[in-house]
Amino acid sequence: MTTLSYRLVSKWYGNVLGVSQVDLDIGPGVLGLLGVNGAGKSTLMKMAAGLLKPSLGEVRVLGEDPRNQASVRAHIGYCPEVDRFYEGMRVESWIQGMARYFGYSARGAKEITDEVLAKVGMSENRRKRLSECSKGMRQRTKLARAMLGKPGLYLLDEPLTGLDPLGRHDIVSLVRELGRQGNSVIVSSHVLEEVEQMTDQLVLIHQGRLMARGSISEIRDQIQDQPRKMAIGCEHPRRMGRELLALPSVEGIEIQERGLKVHVLEAGAFFQALTKIAADPIHGVHSIVPLDEGLDAVFGYLVNK
Repeated sequence: MTTLSYRLVSKWYGNVLGVSQVDLDIGPGVLGLLGVNGAGKSTLMKMAAGLLKPSLGEVRVLGEDPRNQASVRAHIGYCPEVDRFYEGMRVESWIQGMARYFGYSARGAKEITDEVLAKVGMSENRRKRLSECSKGMRQRTKLARAMLGKPGLYLLDEPLTGLDPLGRHDIVSLVRELGRQGNSVIVSSHVLEEVEQMTDQLVLIHQGRLMARGSISEIRDQIQDQPRKMAIGCEHPRRMGRELLALPSVEGIEIQERGLKVHVLEAGAFFQALTKIAADPIHGVHSIVPLDEGLDAVFGYLVNK
């Protein structure tokens, strides 16, 4: 089931290109939208929320244009990167007011406010005025607002900004739970480790262009012209290094105190040969660890290829 689709979407801000020819379908689960600041993440979020019109192409939520259908926008929970509050209001009053705007009765607004503030860990600070809230508290309050109406599509733009370690853990757990419940959750970030904590399903965007989509390992497999790096822990690295250097699939090795770092040209052939070599007890192999399967390495390869 497709919740959100972009069809050859481009967006210009005057002469500046925000996003270019993005074609993407998004269904249930958590999807990380990864890119540096200015890559086009917020532009994609705002178009999905119905706040921006594409210059070219079309954006559809549940098959409809979110700019024209209020019923569709009711299915969207948007947490923008920048916050705008009525600073003199208390947290609970602001959330209740937003709930009434969504059509809740006075009693229903109070109940849903209790529920969403508890989920984001703001129950104890509900009486604080927004002007007195820390950056992390304001971020939690925005997330609570996004959960009103129990939408099926969540657009979370840099949701971990300003949160302390405990807060980050809580929100990461909440995002995962929303995905497990069958919601479509899109989380944007420029911090690689943040995305990796929440999901292994990624969309990488750079300079407004969609560069890759898939799991970290799937995206890494798309980079055929980049050597892989492996750390092999063994008791006799020089002896094993001599055998590995004889393989056509190995570009080079670095001898380390308790093993080797191997630069691999062709992964399939290398792993096939390595299985036989590592099985020989004379080498004392005790670990084999890929060094470039993480987001940092993958994103660096894609941006610079």
